[in-house]
Amino acid sequence: MSEPTNPEVDVLDAQTPVVPHPTDEAGIDTAVQAALAAFAAATNLDELKTARLAHTGEKSPLSLANRSIGKLDKSEKAVAGKLMGASRGRVNKALAARTEVLEAEDAARILVEETVDVTAAPRRRRAGARHPLSTLQDRVSDIFVGMGWEIAEGPEVESEWFNFDALNFAPDHPAREMQDTFFIDPVDSHLLLRTHTSPVQVRSMLEREVPIYVLCPGRVYRTDELDATHTPVFHQFEGLAIDKNLTMADLRGTLEHFARQMFGEDASIRLRPNFFPFTEPSAELDIWHPGAKGGPRWIEWGGCGMVNPNVLRAAGIDPEEYSGFAFGMGVERTLMFRNEVPDMHDMIEGDIRFSEHFGMEI
Repeated sequence: MSEPTNPEVDVLDAQTPVVPHPTDEAGIDTAVQAALAAFAAATNLDELKTARLAHTGEKSPLSLANRSIGKLDKSEKAVAGKLMGASRGRVNKALAARTEVLEAEDAARILVEETVDVTAAPRRRRAGARHPLSTLQDRVSDIFVGMGWEIAEGPEVESEWFNFDALNFAPDHPAREMQDTFFIDPVDSHLLLRTHTSPVQVRSMLEREVPIYVLCPGRVYRTDELDATHTPVFHQFEGLAIDKNLTMADLRGTLEHFARQMFGEDASIRLRPNFFPFTEPSAELDIWHPGAKGGPRWIEWGGCGMVNPNVLRAAGIDPEEYSGFAFGMGVERTLMFRNEVPDMHDMIEGDIRFSEHFGMEI
């Protein structure tokens, strides 16, 4: 480790100063004049500091001359002390005067550079915003929490059993194929990126005691090409209710209430027969959107139905004692027709100008 250095001592290490004798009036005056000239030449406080260390520091000619007074005879000390005292006084006075001038100039410069025009228009920073998909998903969650439901979540990398088998998908169902599902290597690990949030429903049935009322929002993955209406990564919210004596009437009443909370009191729904492996009977859900651009119309919204008894059995629930209903919609699709978003690209490009249209909700 190197020895600590004193900056005042090291200033003149590069050259050996000429030290006048403390009684040499001409030599002392030369050193004083050199100091006064250096102070006058300094144009800023940093340069003045350098000049001060060179001419008043421990190794400056005047300091070294003053230090040598102790070695003089008594007869010379009085003369030397008077000469050195007067000389150092002149130097210190000049240094103080130059310091005052440069500090005033520095203060004036800062005042100009940091001047604030209080009459100028303020610079407004654009506030950020949550993405409309996030706020819509939270709005949906709030509606169901208000009805006494729970919010359930699960892993996005899912077991094939939870994603397909437990939901009554046949081994040869087209959805299991590589062209529909992102499987995780190696394929025999039976892991995949979940294709829907329905596995969370299965996990909820395994983890909770009945009755069960859960909403399962989250991100899902399918091997779709990105275009105006499709994306390989999107969001869903699915609902599941398991209780005694639940019927299609309960499903319809729940969805009607949900639709009116989302689209206004004039909204209504209709159910059209369809087929899904995990519900029986199953239906397509359409919504009458009174505020749609171009006029009120029916819009396909999602799928729903009564939980298939095989799904209940896979989760250890007796279908003879309990029944249930389930439904699911896409968050992106809901945002598209609820807020007239024409292109899926707008949702995923992260442009703040898109989010600004939906307000700065935090």
